[in-house]
This record gives sequence, structure tokens and C-alpha cells, in this order.
Amino acid sequence: MTTAESRTFDVRHVQLARAAFAAIAALMITFSSDHSAAVGAAVFSGFAIATAFVHLLAVWLVYPAGRRWPSLALGIVTIVAGMASGLFPLRTVTGYFVIVIAWALASGILELVAGWRGLSTRTARREIVPGVADARPIVPAGPRTESRDAVVVGAVTIVLGLALLFVQPAYALTYRLDEAGVTGTLTGIIIGVGLFGGYAAIVAVYLGIAGFSPRVAAPAPTSAPQADRKDSL
Repeated sequence: MTTAESRTFDVRHVQLARAAFAAIAALMITFSSDHSAAVGAAVFSGFAIATAFVHLLAVWLVYPAGRRWPSLALGIVTIVAGMASGLFPLRTVTGYFVIVIAWALASGILELVAGWRGLSTRTARREIVPGVADARPIVPAGPRTESRDAVVVGAVTIVLGLALLFVQPAYALTYRLDEAGVTGTLTGIIIGVGLFGGYAAIVAVYLGIAGFSPRVAAPAPTSAPQADRKDSL
């Protein structure tokens, strides 16, 4: 049977891969002078599809049975959003806002709930069978745990969706810098694409730190609870 110790890939690899793709998206937006809907949708599409593959591969390569549903759900939601954003007819201002907002709220809530459930299960002993609690010590929620990271990233993703909801897609403000002789227009799509770029940068830094941070090791499973051993004597 495959155990956590025998797995080639673990949670830190998932986090580092997600951080890498988020960093690429942030750099592409930061160093691009074109923040149009087409460019924003293209960058988001690449980011989402790559991130979705990380989630879906983690279902088989990282997580054991019983802990796969968050990664599977996130992978499905993210790949659907990425493929929709890649469709040329949807690379419009309205399409960008609708797709990114829907993805941010859906995936953010999924990751936040999964992380919150992970944190809550650490504070209560699970039952081996009805009425018989696990005698093994509870693993403390240390300074760096997968569940805590999921809560933070999920909350930041939800904030992205809520922030985009307050941006008017039709917004346009013409400005002029007399000293430099520059005239430009700040539009809603420029703000929307910039918000996603800022989100990607935050996620890249946070998950990068998370991937390189030490974690609390889980206790080795015992062959049988002490109570069962006494009964067998």
C-alpha cells in the first residue's frame, strides 16, 4: 500500500508548482504594456489550465483516498474556467470579468472550506469505530500546515472575486501628465487585469514560502489501540 512516506510527490510540490505558474502570470501582466481583455483572458487561461493540471495530477500522485475531493473539485472548476477563458468569442471585457469572478468565488470557497475542515479535524479525535476514539495523539496545528495555507489562499481568492465585483467594466478615466506630455485612459479592464496580476503575485509569494517551510510531522500509526491490546490479553 502507498503511504505518505513512500510518495515521490507531496503537498510542498503542489504548492511550489502552483507558485511557479502564479509567478509566471504575475510577470506576464506586470511587464506587459497591453492590459486589454484579450491579453488578460489569455494570461488567465494559461494560468488556470496549468494550475488545474497540478490539482488533477495531485489527486493520484499526492493525496490518499479520502482526501482527494478538494484537489479534484479545484481542478475541475479551474480547468473549466481556463478553457472558457481561452475561447476567442469570450475574450471580451464582459467575458473576462464574468469568468474570473465566477472562478475566484467558486475556487476560493472550495479551498477555504477544505482548509477550514482540515483545521477543525485537528482539534477533535476521530472515531475508529462508533463509540471508540482514536488513542493516537492529535497532531497540533503548527505554524505551517497545509490546511492553514489553504484557508489563506482561499480567502485571498475570494477577495479577488469580490474586488472585481466592484470594478465597473465600462469605467474610463482620461488623464494627462503635463510634465511628461503623456495622455492616457484608465479603464475598467485595465484595473481588472491589474487586480488579477496582483493576486497572482501574492499567491506566488505565499505558496513559494509555504512550499519551502518545514511542517509538523504526523505521528506514526500504531498497529492497534492500547484498549484493544488489553482486551486481547
